Amino acid sequence: MPVLSPTKDTGAQTRGTEIIYTEATQQMTEDELGALLPDSGLNAVFVADLMSAALTHERCGTHLYRSVAARSNNPMLVRKYREFGEETEQHAELLEKLIRSAGGNPNYVSPMPRAVQGMDTKLIESTYMLAGGVDLMTAEMAMLDGVFLAECTDRANWRLLRNVCESLPEGPIRDEMQAAVDTVEAQEDEHLGWATATKERMVAMQVSHPFVAGMTEKAEQVVARIANWFTDESTP
Repeated sequence: MPVLSPTKDTGAQTRGTEIIYTEATQQMTEDELGALLPDSGLNAVFVADLMSAALTHERCGTHLYRSVAARSNNPMLVRKYREFGEETEQHAELLEKLIRSAGGNPNYVSPMPRAVQGMDTKLIESTYMLAGGVDLMTAEMAMLDGVFLAECTDRANWRLLRNVCESLPEGPIRDEMQAAVDTVEAQEDEHLGWATATKERMVAMQVSHPFVAGMTEKAEQVVARIANWFTDESTP
């Protein structure tokens, strides 16, 4: 199982900055980062930051999927959130292995992934920050929007990693990265395609549903209607 929240106890390291205090044992120097992908001719420091940011996004994606799966009222959505969440956790594990194979520390957290974590944390918060203050269908849309946005970034990240892979010299590291990219890109295409199609269908269902009836329904009626979404081709 991958580390989903790097800490001092899990061997997290970072580069010191003017505003971040880092103990000596947790500092990662540019010389150490330069050892990543030896003899590749690539900017190892930047690649380390890029892979760290991609891994951070996968870790945050796992947290997102766990959160929305626990709160959705639709069985089909819950099933997909759990399925994609398990695959996202596997993606994080693959990235950890790639970073180790390349000579890096998967628990290295550079300034770049710190920014990613900040954005992803706000994305997760946005799916529940209005809980109790919005109707249940709006809450479901907010969760699906969060998944859609997260998967857009996921797909882009793995395409960038494919570009890095194509720049590597032939050898075991390139072969391992190529195999990982081939596997994950296909899944990311599925994730994003599903999120896009499901959002379109959910919007169409709500557009065709009588507005007044929706406003006068009791909460338990709305939950029952949400639970029946996607069970057939009829509108809710």
